Amino acid sequence: MWISSTTLFPTDPMKETMDSTELIEFATRYAAAWSGQDPAEFASCYAENGSLCINDGEPSLGRNAVEETARAFMTAFPDMAVKLIEVRRAGDFVEFHWHWTGTHAGPGGTGNAVDLTGYEQWTFDSNGLIQESHGHYDELEYQRQLNAETEKG
Repeated sequence: MWISSTTLFPTDPMKETMDSTELIEFATRYAAAWSGQDPAEFASCYAENGSLCINDGEPSLGRNAVEETARAFMTAFPDMAVKLIEVRRAGDFVEFHWHWTGTHAGPGGTGNAVDLTGYEQWTFDSNGLIQESHGHYDELEYQRQLNAETEKG
């Protein structure tokens, strides 16, 4: 792994202590993994027992479940691109702010483009991997963009 756990977590694994450069490097890698159409690469950013929860929905528990969630998004949006806007500390968390674009062109897709911003709130394990991620975006705006053509009809 490219991040040393002793540098990141000298005392308490739940209190991230990455410096700003390490946070930016991790967040850049994470955004590239979202955009890369490789769900296993994306899931490798998570601890084996890590979790991903989107908009207070049912969490994906464990790396395999995180991989399947990523696969579903990547299949639905084969041109999906996630760009890092900002990464910052927020108390005991790290916030990863992003800009997401893509066309809903996968099986059963609407063909509509989606362009959203949002953020994830991360905690890390002692190995520098995401233990928990809580993602947030405007679900109503997402649905509006996703179904825009059907609303015109």
